[in-house]
Amino acid sequence: AFAVDRTEVILMALKELMLEKKIPNIPIYVDSPMALSALNSYREAVSSNSAEIRAGVSERFKSEDPFDAGALHQMATTDESKAINDIDRSAIIISASGMATGGRVVHHLANMLPNPKNTVILVGYQAVGSRGRTLEDGAKTIKIHGQELYVNAHIAKVESFSVHADSDELIAWLGHAHKPQKAYVVHGEPEGQENMRARLQAELGWDAVIPKSNQVFNL
Repeated sequence: AFAVDRTEVILMALKELMLEKKIPNIPIYVDSPMALSALNSYREAVSSNSAEIRAGVSERFKSEDPFDAGALHQMATTDESKAINDIDRSAIIISASGMATGGRVVHHLANMLPNPKNTVILVGYQAVGSRGRTLEDGAKTIKIHGQELYVNAHIAKVESFSVHADSDELIAWLGHAHKPQKAYVVHGEPEGQENMRARLQAELGWDAVIPKSNQVFNL
């Protein structure tokens, strides 16, 4: 999972599922120094009833940790991270980076992908070319640390935690802006870019283009 915002949202969702007895209360290991630093900021925001926290959260968790269902382990050091490899019972590991391009999660994948008892859950968008996207696309083998590993673990994808606005939300938001001389669609995969360009033109009447590699524009 991504370290900032995504990890915290997942922890809160897991706590709710455990409190409602929808999943067993098993240990959760958060293995990302950046995520742990962010987690403290979120705790402070919840306890102080910050305006940036979703309505109802601070009231519900006023006297308890909103991210801990009772078995949360925060793995800050390298030795603590390595110790996760010795776990011999059911557990949940949340680690970064979110697309498995680097960070501590890569070591966990190397250890766990060959075992069919494990499940790797990809939470959120996986960019083309990332290790996460390779897993999402059903690769049977994957290269990690120079070694080709068999992907025997179950691979699952969860879309519902995305924090990006979809095309409908973007069009609605841009509809309040002054019409620009030109709009440049520079983010997303080719099919998504073309869809956005067409919608900007058809729905907002904007002159929208998708820049090509090495193309130059005068602004």
